[in-house]
Amino acid sequence: MTTIMWIVVAILVLNTLGAIITVLREVRDISTTWAWLLVLIFLPVIGFGIYMFAGRGLSAKKVQQIQEQYVAGVDAFLALQKHENNRNRLLPPSDLSPASRELVNLFLNTDQAPVLGNNQLQIYTDGEKKFAALFRDIDAAKSFIYIEYYTIYADQLGHELQRHLVAKAKEGVTIKVLYDAWGSLGATAKFWRPLTDVGGQVETYFSSQHIFTDFRLNYRDHRKVVVIDDAVGYIGGFNVGDQYVSRDPKFGYWRDTHLRVQGDTVQALKVRFLMDWNATVKDDKQIAYSVKPLENTEPSQLNTPIQIVASGPDNHHQQIKFGYTKMISSATESVWIQTPYLVPDDTVFDALTSAALSGIDVRIMVPDMPDHPFIFRATQYYANALTALGVKVYHYQNGFLHAKTMIVDGKIASVGSANLDIRSFKLNFEINAFIYDRQVAGQLRDIFEDDLKKSRLLTVEEINHQSRWLHFKQRFSRLLSPIL
Repeated sequence: MTTIMWIVVAILVLNTLGAIITVLREVRDISTTWAWLLVLIFLPVIGFGIYMFAGRGLSAKKVQQIQEQYVAGVDAFLALQKHENNRNRLLPPSDLSPASRELVNLFLNTDQAPVLGNNQLQIYTDGEKKFAALFRDIDAAKSFIYIEYYTIYADQLGHELQRHLVAKAKEGVTIKVLYDAWGSLGATAKFWRPLTDVGGQVETYFSSQHIFTDFRLNYRDHRKVVVIDDAVGYIGGFNVGDQYVSRDPKFGYWRDTHLRVQGDTVQALKVRFLMDWNATVKDDKQIAYSVKPLENTEPSQLNTPIQIVASGPDNHHQQIKFGYTKMISSATESVWIQTPYLVPDDTVFDALTSAALSGIDVRIMVPDMPDHPFIFRATQYYANALTALGVKVYHYQNGFLHAKTMIVDGKIASVGSANLDIRSFKLNFEINAFIYDRQVAGQLRDIFEDDLKKSRLLTVEEINHQSRWLHFKQRFSRLLSPIL
């Protein structure tokens, strides 16, 4: 054997041993472990670069910071129970259905998330209308504006947001902005200087403002939350950028779903923001957990029960995934889902399959165009597999579908930041609103039905006519699904 051959063999052996040691250093599920072994072994040396970018976990110190703030935030919020008038409003309403009460209890046990009954909602599916409403609320702010987005681009819409915030900061309104460095490429300290120069505070979630010093794909802050003056909150799928208001010709019309909330749930959103802010900043920049007592609003005025549920890699419960699974398994009539990425783990895949084979009307709507090629091919794989098992999969054709919604039996609904994929289940920090209201669920159902007019149904015949090369790309992408 030549010297070169010996060197090659040595590299392969050392690479394999290094792969095994690297992957087994962290406790992962079996599918993720094998996926990373596949990458590290079959892409010698290069695979370790990919792992550094996409495979590293959170440090124990960062997890501890998050958990400490979680405890502090929950304690502050649940302190409201000391007020006798409010105690019953933090418990499951007696008029909820058995399935709804079970879901409520699931979130109480896994996230200590109370269901708050006095709320009213507005649903936005168009970016221009959503941001017009948000800017009106910002302009009316008197005390504080808290903003948390995965993406805030330094483009036309980003500068428009900045101008509104600068104007309010000059009036003395407290401005705090939290964003993700990876999701907001271009929104550097220089971009934010007009706001910070007038007293606004801007931070990147657990990272540097320079992406090259934060070279990590996973464990990103994918949440979208705004809280203004204890009066108004926003939660949903829209980020801040021109593409989200349909100004990017690559995507065309951007179809998303976002909620504007008034009522008790604003306090839950506020506490969630404070948790994330305080876990990120140094002690001298932290904000005291001051939760406004719940008002004694008549139930007839504001009567939509909501639970705000957050999940992330700091907690092994995967609360939002558990909620999705529970909703699907509790269905007796229908499960309608909209998601840009359909990459379920085995648990969610089995729940969808079981529901469809039980005669439940299971419909899933996904985009008909990619924004991430591997995820798009993996989505195609699972769309094909679920279609073969009786799930109706629709491809939205009027632009890009980015909404993350689920409606069960026209009674329970979820809207938030979490996609139906493994990344949202356990690799990113997410937040959803789970809504127990027939009227709101009915509105979301009407929106889904309207979107059906702009979609096409995936058929078995179409799947059978897909090329072998396309099926190969789908299957290969599916192998990487635990780390996509």
